[in-house]
Amino acid sequence: MKKLMLGNEAVARGLYEAGCRVISSYPGTPSTEITEFAAKYDEMYAEWAPNEKVAMEVAIGANFGGARSFCAMKHVGMNVAADPLYTASYTGVNAGMVIAVADDPGMHSSQNEQDSRHHAIASKVPMLEPADSGECKEFAKMAYDLSEQFDTPVILRLSTRISHSQSIVETCEREEHELKDYEKNPQKYVMMPAMARGRHVVVEERTRKLREYAENCPFNRIEWADKKIGVITSGAAYQYTKEALGGKASILKLGLVNPLPVELIREFASQVETLYVIEELDDIIETHCRKHDVKVVGKERFTLLGEYSQSLIAERILGETNETLSLDESIPVRPPVMCPGCPHRGLFYTLKKLKLFVSGDIGCYTLGAAAPLCAMDTTVCMGASISGLHGFNTARGAEHAKKSVAVIGDSTFVHSGITGLIDITYNKGISTVIVLDNRITGMTGHQQNPTTGHTLKGEAAPELNIEKVCEACGISRVRVVDPNNLKELEAAVKEELAADEPSVIITRRPCALLKYVKHEKPLWIDPDKCKTCKACLRIGCPSISLKEGKAVIDRTSCVGCGQCEQLCAFGAIQKKEEV
Repeated sequence: MKKLMLGNEAVARGLYEAGCRVISSYPGTPSTEITEFAAKYDEMYAEWAPNEKVAMEVAIGANFGGARSFCAMKHVGMNVAADPLYTASYTGVNAGMVIAVADDPGMHSSQNEQDSRHHAIASKVPMLEPADSGECKEFAKMAYDLSEQFDTPVILRLSTRISHSQSIVETCEREEHELKDYEKNPQKYVMMPAMARGRHVVVEERTRKLREYAENCPFNRIEWADKKIGVITSGAAYQYTKEALGGKASILKLGLVNPLPVELIREFASQVETLYVIEELDDIIETHCRKHDVKVVGKERFTLLGEYSQSLIAERILGETNETLSLDESIPVRPPVMCPGCPHRGLFYTLKKLKLFVSGDIGCYTLGAAAPLCAMDTTVCMGASISGLHGFNTARGAEHAKKSVAVIGDSTFVHSGITGLIDITYNKGISTVIVLDNRITGMTGHQQNPTTGHTLKGEAAPELNIEKVCEACGISRVRVVDPNNLKELEAAVKEELAADEPSVIITRRPCALLKYVKHEKPLWIDPDKCKTCKACLRIGCPSISLKEGKAVIDRTSCVGCGQCEQLCAFGAIQKKEEV
């Protein structure tokens, strides 16, 4: 059967057809939907892990146990999972193991633009890169055979465009694979120095065989056309190249991007007049070609930054530019904002009001850095808010700790915040940490996490108690407040900052978009009482605007959270319109 699928959905289908049994992931756009789609197949066990390192280790353990396994993450998640990945390259596998990593050229939802091919090279693990949904499914299936053939984990590299674009996929039946026997073998699976030295020899021999395989493997192919122009490319860049150049260029499409072939590239290069390498982000293929004395045109013509496009390729190779239309008027930008009723909004309004240094983290609440709130000073990576604040306060002294807080979401706290909190208590810090508990993993689309009381498949599960975790970490001052109660919230922040010991404030209110949340009736502004002081605009709610000099509330989007009502000194904002 043929079906239109997202790239992520196609990967999940490939896992199903390949007989995968165990899936563990941490949600991270643009990879999240792979695991969500996979969870719909009853034949596969699927879970959300607390973080990517744990997910990788679960998948490693499952393949040791004889089951084909899988884990997925985004590019920055691969950094978290790098420790087990690099050693799993040494141990190899029992049953097949596949790792999906989704890069984000253009940083649509990420804090950096790293190229995950570097991880494949450094860990000496083969990497496949599909160019459409059909290849997503097929490469995911074939990756298991490759994994078992060469005794190695295999990385499947995606990107935002491949993960979230749709194309035709031809589905097949599932191929069941019996659970493989586990045989005790310390020399293979126990990576202490004496055994690891021997396994490194195995890794290098495996890499040599994979290089030979790359020369004639089914993942790489040449598409001959006009030989005046030759292009070596992969992934989304292949699609752009095909559309931009059509029959005006011959193409060497690489599906196995680590290790890269040598003789295949030399043969292709010998038959074209000018050879280009078109690859998004870093110059991996280009550097490989130059290393082997293959003359190419690469990053001197193309950029290291962001996504490519058909127009960019046509311009840089053919000198062709498209006609464009422009408007005389300047259209204001529409940056992302917190939703109406977001429980984080009142917190950031309060932190800005108190003029605090705010050590930030990764999540919806990162939008607290944007105008008009402008209440976040730093964001580095998941968990860095807590440990970063400890370092900042250690450098600047106890007096600064009275003027600074860390903010972190519930899911991120479990992901990598707990160890930072332990660092504060163990080293006698006095920092104040605020856990923004909105009862869900919000930024990536409402995934369950250990604090919500439900598994990936919606089954009831033990609910991690954040208060008790904080107490177990050595925090004696733990309090829970409603972030929509601005007066109570401000008082709590002031009190905890004044304490000469570390403290945790948990701001607990469900995400406004959760289906079970019942909202109040929309608020209304009495134009006769509105003094146009604009105090209500300072909270940055998209439901509030000015019309004919007066503040107005969009009743179709307002959820009646009441935060703005607390800011109006004139009683203009009311629960319901007076008739």
